[in-house]
Amino acid sequence: MNRRKFLSYISCGCGSLLLTSCTSAPITERKQLKIVSEAKLNAQAAQIYEKIKEKEKMSDDKKTLNEIKEIGKRMENSISEYFYKVGIEDPTINFEWEYILIDRKKVRNAWCMPGGKIAVYTGILEATKNTDGLAAVMGHEIAHAVAKHSIERASRATLVNTGTQLIDIFSGGKLSKVNRTTGINTVGLITQLGLLNPFNRKQESEADYLGMIFSSLSGYDIRETVKIWERMKELNKGKEPPEFMSTHPSSDNRIKDLNEKMDGVILDYPPLDIG
Repeated sequence: MNRRKFLSYISCGCGSLLLTSCTSAPITERKQLKIVSEAKLNAQAAQIYEKIKEKEKMSDDKKTLNEIKEIGKRMENSISEYFYKVGIEDPTINFEWEYILIDRKKVRNAWCMPGGKIAVYTGILEATKNTDGLAAVMGHEIAHAVAKHSIERASRATLVNTGTQLIDIFSGGKLSKVNRTTGINTVGLITQLGLLNPFNRKQESEADYLGMIFSSLSGYDIRETVKIWERMKELNKGKEPPEFMSTHPSSDNRIKDLNEKMDGVILDYPPLDIG
């Protein structure tokens, strides 16, 4: 079953839902599907965040944590000010921002949960190197939350699950039979490689772009963004899965895309004077 046919089946079963639940991502205006409650997802994220704080070892590097909080506060204010100036409702208006630094040197990662719950792992500091680098990473992660990517993914997953159930019904249970016979979640694999992975890569590229915008609006040097991914590529020593199997763009594609967009971001989104 090809991707187009798969989507057409889903659309037939969920067309009215799609028509009433499509919105646009901020700034990029990319069309999005949102059928999951933002308030509910934010509440769930806050509960998970508390559990993570209990289970993970928090870093005692107060200097770096304070730097993270300072970067975060500047971005909070710049994002709100930008949307106020352009006359668009602030997508972070219901956020309850919070920042932690997790002591795990082998983990080069950071993330931002729905509602503004942010974590940075000490391992990624090896790649960020400086304040502008750290701001670039945080801008990217904050962009995921501002663009409501988690809500979009949850909505997409709900739609796909509904669609596959309908397909199985319409096909007389043939998909279930294939799964039982082969022991492989065929539809799950098709969905992952053919739908959700490319979909997530689109979100990652959008977060790269929005992250540069938020960093620039906050007064950070976004030229450091490309340098981070060059360092990450070096640290990973080329060990990346094929792009079609990954939820992230390849490092080379990411660097190319960032370079192409950088001058436009610098010109169109200069630092805001927020006093």
